[in-house]
Amino acid sequence: MLKKRYLKSRDAVQVTFYTAEAINAESVSLVGDFNDWDESATPMKPLKDGRFKIMLELEPDREYEFRYLVNGEEWHNDWEAERYVSNPHGSDNCVVTT
Repeated sequence: MLKKRYLKSRDAVQVTFYTAEAINAESVSLVGDFNDWDESATPMKPLKDGRFKIMLELEPDREYEFRYLVNGEEWHNDWEAERYVSNPHGSDNCVVTT
């Protein structure tokens, strides 16, 4: 799930990324264009309800591709993403537009 907030104080969009509850994960990283697909750059924080969460400030008027890396080995999509695009690995990346 994605939540966006447009910041008036600076030219940025605050995007909060949430995983689904039922992923049964010990760790989750948010991986995408915004961190050069670095699998360890953006670890997410666990919530009491079983989801993971992270908030990023992104540049406005852009599209970012992303996926969730669960337990360092399973790639998951955000099924509430704005759209999906094919990737070179035979699956889809999620897209968020700011």
